[in-house]
Amino acid sequence: MKTVRDYIRTIPDFPHEGIMFRDVTTLFEDPRGFRICVDQLLAPYAGQRIDKVVGLEARGFILGGAVAHQIGAGFVPVRKKGKLPGKVISQDYTLEYGAATVELHEDAIKAGEVVLVVDDLLATGGTAEAGIKLIEQLGGQITGCAFVVDLPDLGGRARLHGMGMDVHVLCEFAGE
Repeated sequence: MKTVRDYIRTIPDFPHEGIMFRDVTTLFEDPRGFRICVDQLLAPYAGQRIDKVVGLEARGFILGGAVAHQIGAGFVPVRKKGKLPGKVISQDYTLEYGAATVELHEDAIKAGEVVLVVDDLLATGGTAEAGIKLIEQLGGQITGCAFVVDLPDLGGRARLHGMGMDVHVLCEFAGE
């Protein structure tokens, strides 16, 4: 029986030489693989109240939307700076190769709402940390962070655990 990991393609030297890119589009395009993925992302949170699912730009939108639909929750995107209309709150963060900013509508999450954070990949944890800070700024209560792939050598899971987050991943790939 295939696992989620079996559906993920590895592309060497993308986007830079020496990087092994873990391509989840091959997982998304397969109906069985995608169903397994969504079901497994939700499994640890079965029976819990979740008001909103927050998807991190960009593949987190695909997963987050599917997860939100499955559990009957609202979906909220955390976007790159300048992509959301209306009033937003912003959070800067660092990447392996630079800095960036993410934004969230200031009225997207109400104080006390229970939130599940979803994305495809956990590397250094910078994007997830920035999203978590935005959610907490609005008073959201984060029940967990769910990812398809963890790159444990880059330390993202430890970073999120250090923030007190419950982290759920479906598979790991050693190295970068």
